[in-house]
Amino acid sequence: MNLKDLKIIITGGAQGMGAHFATRLFEAGAKVAVGDVNEEGLKALPAGIHRRRLDVSKEEDITAFVGWAYDQMGGLNALINNAGILRDGLLVKKDKTTGAVTKMSLDQFNAVINVNLVGATLMVREVVAKMVEKEQGPGVIVNMSSIARHGNRGQSNYVSAKAALAANTVTWMKEFAPFRIRVGAIAPGMVETPMTKGMNQKALDAFTAQIPVGRIGQPEDLWVAVKFVLECDYFNGRTIDVDGGMGF
Repeated sequence: MNLKDLKIIITGGAQGMGAHFATRLFEAGAKVAVGDVNEEGLKALPAGIHRRRLDVSKEEDITAFVGWAYDQMGGLNALINNAGILRDGLLVKKDKTTGAVTKMSLDQFNAVINVNLVGATLMVREVVAKMVEKEQGPGVIVNMSSIARHGNRGQSNYVSAKAALAANTVTWMKEFAPFRIRVGAIAPGMVETPMTKGMNQKALDAFTAQIPVGRIGQPEDLWVAVKFVLECDYFNGRTIDVDGGMGF
């Protein structure tokens, strides 16, 4: 699809990669609607981008947002499922000194699942339902998965969500093909965002040392991949790793 023809929703678009995607798309002539819980970040987006508070862990928020975005843009034919959170921790941990055993709480597990998987799934459901109802095809969905989907220590919750999102990219490709809606996914490695900027420098240096290209990713690196998925009408149902060769 031509970027200037897009009427696109971006979740988690008030900062980091999401804000970069929103700005790039707006500059390319697309109509853009951004949802995020970060209201200050929403205010900082370029004028002309539609923005509204959105908590993707709440079904009613999602339904209302999609209807609002459709009205604001005069249509809807694309989604970038970017909203996500981290709540890292070992599933079971034993203190070497005291012998005390701690476990990841169900709340800690569910918080990530509810945003990164349930919220993403409900966004796809509502966006595609609106597109089908209004006959808005052709369309395209971009899911933000992660290279962590292959498995990563201390991220049982995040891995579960991102692996499921990559698998559902294939499922939704098959389900939505009759409506001329493509579905693709991007799997970032370590990317410079507000979350990574808060990391301990020693840990960040250790991660960087494992990346063959010698640096962590920038939002622009991910934008190049997102742009490809949006524009290439023959790309469908696959996940692209953008990790500098790091892997896990």
